[in-house]
This record gives sequence, structure tokens and C-alpha cells, in this order.
Amino acid sequence: MNTVAIAHPERRIGAQLRLGAQMIASLAVMSVGAALMLIVAAATGFRLRRAYSERLAAPVGRILLAIFGVRFILHRDAPFPRRQVVYISNHTSTIDMFVLIALGLPNARFFLSGFLRKLIPLGIIGYLIGIFWTVPQEYPDERRRIFKRAARTLKRTGESVYLSPEGERITTGRIGHFNKGAFHLASDLHAPIVPMFLWIPRSMDPGKGLAARPGTVHVHIGSPIDTSAWREQDVERNRDLVRAHFERWHAELNAP
Repeated sequence: MNTVAIAHPERRIGAQLRLGAQMIASLAVMSVGAALMLIVAAATGFRLRRAYSERLAAPVGRILLAIFGVRFILHRDAPFPRRQVVYISNHTSTIDMFVLIALGLPNARFFLSGFLRKLIPLGIIGYLIGIFWTVPQEYPDERRRIFKRAARTLKRTGESVYLSPEGERITTGRIGHFNKGAFHLASDLHAPIVPMFLWIPRSMDPGKGLAARPGTVHVHIGSPIDTSAWREQDVERNRDLVRAHFERWHAELNAP
């Protein structure tokens, strides 16, 4: 009994030390990556957003995942679309953001919480790759302005975009409530929705925390959903149909 009592604190201390080392290494990688991207961006007149995202930020994302022993496998039947699309996915974990950046989605921008800008290296990287920073749901008027500005930008540039309709990390093991922003945006752009399901084994998932454990994330890419006939007045119906699709997907992937 005494041996067991001593071993548990030692394992906890070892885990804390390992997490501390991983966090220091991650911050160092993000800082170096942000500095390198800033130098390259300045040298190119801040005009090559796509190159900063796909050729610089994506490798940084993969290095950050490797620090925690996280790998990902893509499951898809076709290459990523080259036309403008709206990517959406479930959002269960802190890992999600780094997996999505590591994917190097072609010519795509992201919606992310403005809170993340407080981590300065991540804020620099975010600005350089053209992230649309959002505010919490408690500020609906500001959120509408952000989405309208984003829609104008995306119409002008023809870029794709990623956002999670769940809006926050859902750690219940279920599909959360879907917000309407992604569906308003898809209706406005008349761009297909490409659904993605990020399946993270519970054994490695840190949830809202940072202590990710080694393992493999499975990224499932679904067939594009046509939105050419979508109308603004049907946004709630379309949202609910897509959410039902995610619920079926979730049940299939989690079936024993």
C-alpha cells in the first residue's frame, strides 16, 4: 500500500514536468515561427497570405502537434476543393485548432476566438494568415458586424473559410448546439459547405485543457453540401439539417 501511495504523486509530478517542458517548447516554436513569418511577410509586403498560411503556419502546426506526440490521419475520397468553400467541423478539444492549421487547407482563412490574441505569437501568426477574430455570443451586434465584414472580404478575394458552428469546445461527447453564423455565411457566399469531423480518442483528448497525450486524431472529410439554392430565410432549417448530418456521423464513428 505504501508503495502505491508514493508512486501516484511521482507520476503526477512527472506528468506536470512533462507538460511544463512541452508548453515551454510550444511557446518557443510559436515565437520562432511568428518571428520568421513576420520577417517573410515584411519582405514580401504582407501580400502573400496564402503562402504564410500553407507554407509557414501549417508546418508550425505540425511541429506543435509533434511536441505532444499527436499525429493525424486524413480520411477523404477526393482532394480538398480548389474553389471557394466553407469548411465546418465539430469542436471538442484544444487540439482542434492546431490540427486545422496543420492541414494547410488550400486558400482558406479561419474564424477564431479573439481571446487567443492574448498569446502574442499566436496573435501575430493569426494576423498574418488572415484570421477573422470573433467575440463571444453575448455580443450579437458585434458578431454580426464581424461576419458581414468577413463576407465582404471573402466575396472580394474568393477565399475559402473555416469555422465551427458549435462556437466553443464541446466536451460532453455529443454534438453541441449549432450557431447560425456559418450558415448565414454559406448562404451569402453561395459556397458549398465541406463538413469535417475531428475524431479524437478520449485517451488523448485534453478537452478544454492543455495536457494532450500521444495518439492519433482522425480527420474525416465529407462530401461538399450544395448551398446554391439556400435562402437567408431558411438558415435555421439548413442549420438543423447539417447538424443532423453531424449527429449521424458522430454515431457512426463512435459505434462499437
